[in-house]
Amino acid sequence: MVSLTVFLVAFFLTIIFVPIVRKIAYRIEALDWPGGRKVHSEATPLLGGVAIYASVLVTLLIFAPHREIKLLQPALISSFFIVVLGIIEDLKGLRAEVRFFVQSLIAVFLVTSGVRISFLPAVWWADICEVILTIIWIVGLINAFNYLDGLDGLASGSAVINLFFFSVILYTASQYYLSLLAVALIAGCLGFLPYNFLKSNKIFLGESGSTLLGFFLAYLGLEGQWATDGILRLFIPILILGVPIFDMVFTTILRFKEGKVASVIEWFRYSGKDHFHHYLVDVGLNPTNAVIFIYFVNISLGLSAVMVSNDTFLEGIITLYQAAIIFVLVAILMVVGKRHRSGWTK
Repeated sequence: MVSLTVFLVAFFLTIIFVPIVRKIAYRIEALDWPGGRKVHSEATPLLGGVAIYASVLVTLLIFAPHREIKLLQPALISSFFIVVLGIIEDLKGLRAEVRFFVQSLIAVFLVTSGVRISFLPAVWWADICEVILTIIWIVGLINAFNYLDGLDGLASGSAVINLFFFSVILYTASQYYLSLLAVALIAGCLGFLPYNFLKSNKIFLGESGSTLLGFFLAYLGLEGQWATDGILRLFIPILILGVPIFDMVFTTILRFKEGKVASVIEWFRYSGKDHFHHYLVDVGLNPTNAVIFIYFVNISLGLSAVMVSNDTFLEGIITLYQAAIIFVLVAILMVVGKRHRSGWTK
C-alpha cells in the first residue's frame, strides 16, 4: 500500500507541478533555443526535471517510512546538488571543467557515505580501484543520460523502463527502500512524459532533469544487491542501463579515433549529432519511431537482466551472450547511420 500511495502521489504531484515550473521557466528565461544539433523549431522551456524532483522528494518525505528515508539520505542530499548544478547550467551555462569538478565531488560524497562498487579483494589497492570505478560510474552515467536526452520522450521514457526493471528485482529481493525510490521516480517520469510529447505547452527535462535521472539510476545500480553471484551482480545494472552506457562508450571511442576530442574536458565540451538516436534518424526512422525503437532495446536488455538475477553462473553467461548480440546490432546501426550521414552507403 505504501508503494501504491507513493506512486499515485508522485504521479499526480508531477502533473500539477509541471505547468507551474513551465511558467517559471518562461519567466526566468530558462529556455532551450533551436539551432545547431537541436531538432526542435522554437524556444522551449527547460526545468522539467525540477518538477519531477520536487514531486519525488515531497512524496518520499511525507509517505515513506522514516527508516527508508534515513537509508536514502545520502542519495537525496546528493541529488539536491545535482539539480542545483543542472538549473545553473540551464540558466547561464557552465564551463565543462566546473561541471566535471562538481559532479566528481558529488560522487566522492556518495562514496564516503558508503555507496560504492565492491567486488575486489579487501586490500588497499583494491579499495582505490573500487573508489575510482565508482566515481567513473556515477559521473559517466550522469552525462550518458544527459546525452540521451535528444528526442522527445527518450530520456524520461527510457528511465521509466530502466527503473521498472530495477524495481522488479529490488522488490523480489526485498530491498524496500530502493524500490520505493524507483517507484517514485517512475511515477514522476510518467507524469512528465505527456508534457514532453505535446506540440503546444511543451517542456523539456533540461540538464536538471536528465542529469538527475542519470544520477539516481547510477545510485540504484551501485546500491542494489542484484544477484548472489559476485560477477553476475556487476552485470545486471550494466544490462539495464545498457543503452546509455553503450552509446556513451561507443560515441567516445569514435570521437577520440576521429580526433574530435583529445581529453576528458574536451569530451565534456563537445556536442554533436553523433549519438545512437541521431543515427537511427539518419537511417530513415522519424524521431518518434527512433524513440520507440530504443524503448524496445531497453526492454530487451531489462528482460535479460531479470533472467540473469535468477540464473546460475552458466545460464547467466548465456544470457549475457544474448545481450552482447543486441549491442553488436546497435553498433552496426550506428555505423550504418554514420555512413548515411556522410553520404556513403553500401
